[in-house]
Order: sequence, then C-alpha cells, then structure tokens
Amino acid sequence: MTGFLQQLVQGLGAGAIYASLALALVLIYQFTGIVNFAQGELAMFSTYLAWQFTAAGMPFWLALALTLAVSFAGGMLIERLVIRPVEGAPELTVVIVTVGLFIFVNAAAGWIWTFLIKDFPNPFPGGALEAGGLRVSYSTLGVLVVVGLVMGLLYLLFQHTRIGLGMRAVATNPDSARLVGIRVGWTLALGWGLAATVGAVSGVLVAPLLFLEPNMMGGVLIYAFAAATLGGFDSPVGAVVGGLIVGVAETLAGAYVGFIGSDLKVGVPLVIILGVLLLRPQGLFGRAAVERA
Repeated sequence: MTGFLQQLVQGLGAGAIYASLALALVLIYQFTGIVNFAQGELAMFSTYLAWQFTAAGMPFWLALALTLAVSFAGGMLIERLVIRPVEGAPELTVVIVTVGLFIFVNAAAGWIWTFLIKDFPNPFPGGALEAGGLRVSYSTLGVLVVVGLVMGLLYLLFQHTRIGLGMRAVATNPDSARLVGIRVGWTLALGWGLAATVGAVSGVLVAPLLFLEPNMMGGVLIYAFAAATLGGFDSPVGAVVGGLIVGVAETLAGAYVGFIGSDLKVGVPLVIILGVLLLRPQGLFGRAAVERA
C-alpha cells in the first residue's frame, strides 16, 4: 500500500506540471478559440530567460519575477504581431501559424543558447518529508503549492476584478462585449500575455526536474494536451484536474502495467486523448456545443 501511495504522490507532482501548461493552453483557447501548438516552446524560451538572469548573478526569485513580466509582455506582443493578422482566417491557417511559431521559437532558442544541456537551479530545498514510510520530496510539495497558488490567483482575477470580468465577457461573447465598451483587441492580448506567464511558470517547474535545452517541453506539451482534452478546453478547472489525472495515470501505468514500463509511458496521454475524443469530446468539465436549427 505504501508503494502505491508513493507512486500516487509522484503522479500528482508530475500532473501539477502538466496542469500548469494545460492551463496556459486553455486560457488562450477560451479567449481566442485557438489551440496554440507553440505554448510549450514559449514556456521553454521563458525558462531560458530565467536561466540567463540567474547566470548573470540575479537572485532566483527576482529573476523569476522579471521573467514573468517579460513573458507577459512577449505574449501580448505575439498576439498583436503574429496572431492578430490572421484573426478570422480559416482554422488551418491559424494552426499553420502556431506551428510556424513553434519552429521559430525553438530555432531561436537554439541559436541564442545552443542545444547543449544546461543545469537549471531548483528553487525548492533538497530532501523530503517522511511519514509512515511515505516519502514526499520538497520539490514535489513546492510544485503542488505553486500550481495551487496560480490557480487561486487566476480565480481571484476572473471573479473579483474588473479586468477579469471583461476577459470573461470577451471569452463568452466578444461581439456583445464590444458593444458595451470593452476593448476586445486589448483583452485578447491580455489573454495571450496571461497564458505566456502561466506557461513560464510551467517551464521553470519542469527545468530542474528534467534538463534545460530547446526541446525540453516537447513531451510535456503532449501531456498538457491530454490534460486539456480530458478536462475540457473551455475549463481552467478542468485543465488542472485533467493534469493531475494524467500525471497519476501515467505514473501508475508505468509502475504497474508490465508492458508499458518507463519506455511506453508517453503512450498513456495519447490513449487518453483518443478515448476522450471518442466518448466525451467536450471533456469532463467542458460544455458541449449546441447548434440551433
């Protein structure tokens, strides 16, 4: 039983990271209806910025704050310069643009920082809490706390601020929001900036556990897509719940399903995506599209 609980805790820690990137995917989809295939690469680029700031001698938490600010501005700039020109274009056009952005950001990171693996400082102390044979690392606890804090701050933003109310209005009906005086264009840019900031948090959480190199978010993005699909692309809460479920499912499958092991764990999110699309396309918390004749 202790071994099972240990795997469960590890799964929750991994799932929290997937949830943070899934949350960024959901935020952009809510505001623009766009599935941003470059979200992982934007998170990776932000993580390199944090590494650069710390390498220059800046304290980690100050470097993180500066990285989040730059990521927010960068997300808004991308929306204005890259996404705004194809607003209203066919879906395939937008997909190609985000895939192109993926390739560009990945290549830019490799050109600036090379493709050599770099060490990224862990913001959490080493060691672990032990109780009843169960060992929970401080890093896992820190990841869970950070993701919970991000979720709480987003809830306060959307439920208790005028900016959040305007963003919810734009996400629900941009045409009606425009009629009541909300600047829809700037609100969409804010949504991209917010998603880039949340994605930066995901990258900073991933880097100490894996490694820092331009392709580090590729696998994480697959799990994040599975989390967003499972929870529902129009539900931030669903993204978090879906991320935790995917993390636990992946960990338990790798530990207890013999033919999966550590080599085929990446197949778990793909099976989840396929199953959800076949059985409940809107996800656990998503709303089914209703078309009136």
